[in-house]
Amino acid sequence: MDFVAGCIGGAAGVLVGHPFDTVKVRLQVQSVDKPLYRGTFHCFQSIIRQESLSGLYKGIGSPMMGLTFINAIVFGVQGNTMRLLAHDTPTHQFLAGAAAGTIQCVICCPMELAKTRMQMQGTGEKKPSKKLYKNSLDCLVRIYRREGLWGVNRGMLTTLIRETPGFGVYFWAYDVLTRSLGCEPDNRYMIPKLLFAGGMAGIASWLSTYPVDVIKSRLQADGVGGVNQYSSIADCVRQSVRKEGYMVFTRGLTSTLLRAFPVNATTFATVTLVLMYARRSEEGLSDCEPAQPGHHTQIKQQPSSL
Repeated sequence: MDFVAGCIGGAAGVLVGHPFDTVKVRLQVQSVDKPLYRGTFHCFQSIIRQESLSGLYKGIGSPMMGLTFINAIVFGVQGNTMRLLAHDTPTHQFLAGAAAGTIQCVICCPMELAKTRMQMQGTGEKKPSKKLYKNSLDCLVRIYRREGLWGVNRGMLTTLIRETPGFGVYFWAYDVLTRSLGCEPDNRYMIPKLLFAGGMAGIASWLSTYPVDVIKSRLQADGVGGVNQYSSIADCVRQSVRKEGYMVFTRGLTSTLLRAFPVNATTFATVTLVLMYARRSEEGLSDCEPAQPGHHTQIKQQPSSL
């Protein structure tokens, strides 16, 4: 059931947050010599004016397909790891989240590569004169034909560096907050509390690894015009700091945090409510079954966290 809940939560999160992600990527990879956008809100306005509202949803196919499965993997692996660890503590939540973050990189990296390339395609044009990629799948197929498996997994190391601790912080923060707020099923303010805890957990996760995300986006967008700027992660860091200073690592942070709260509030609340509904249904069915002689059923109280 963890996998199904993750799927539903992932799809809800993508619909809410993709426009903010498009703005984040545009700001992260724009040229420092000839910047197109002055900031987050100017980027939003420019994309809508120049490319229409659909410009904000460029590349949504990749995360809609990928993030649905990614969230299924993340919440499934996290749930199963917590069962293996047996004790529900914030430290175990961190370890389970880190394990989930590591495993989902196999899907996350190619998905984000396609998303980034699609988001950069036709920048500033309402109707791009020349489309390099038809859709996210076509993008990955073309990259594979040109660069092989290595090309499809461009940015894998930075993705691992971002996702492993990032998801650890994600689940740790959610666990700590839900315990502190008292998100029990009978609490009348349970849903607002879940939304708040999920949103803040998303913000904490992004803040902990955001500089790595800037480098990952630059590496994955590199070569879109046919010319590669960076030869390695270290070279990308060096060039970025030399040209733009250390503030380069905050590029697009405003849109990321604006996106992080509603997306993760929606995702976590959806997953939690789906799991609670499923558990209640299972308990209801078990109550209808006749008790076996010599056995009595004990319903374990679920912890406030996932």
